[in-house]
Amino acid sequence: MKIDTHESIERSLCGEPIKIEKGCSEVRLECTENMAADSSGLIHGGFIFGLADYAAMLAVNHPNVVLGSAKTRFLSPSRIGDVLTAKAKDTTPEEHKHLVQVEVFCNEEKVFTGSFTCIVTKKHILS
Repeated sequence: MKIDTHESIERSLCGEPIKIEKGCSEVRLECTENMAADSSGLIHGGFIFGLADYAAMLAVNHPNVVLGSAKTRFLSPSRIGDVLTAKAKDTTPEEHKHLVQVEVFCNEEKVFTGSFTCIVTKKHILS
């Protein structure tokens, strides 16, 4: 399926799409040294949130989709070298408002979960 949103996103920081279907997506992110929050190798949560947000946007896959709100939970820390996979599913596909459930895994372990409210505007939000 063609990607119709977030065409300029930096994939090394937000993830590489590995599956795009109507109403769902999967995105893979390798946790690298430049994402570390401290010398222990802990990955800053903002990168994990960015991965999940990007997966939610791809599940909706509309040029004008933006994030309205998110309720998230970090379940386990991530480290340099971890490979994360975000799986997103649009549970309420409506014309303008979408509730997208996202889970992020490191191997089989769920490390993050979130509900993302995505809004499709009539025109680009900066227009």
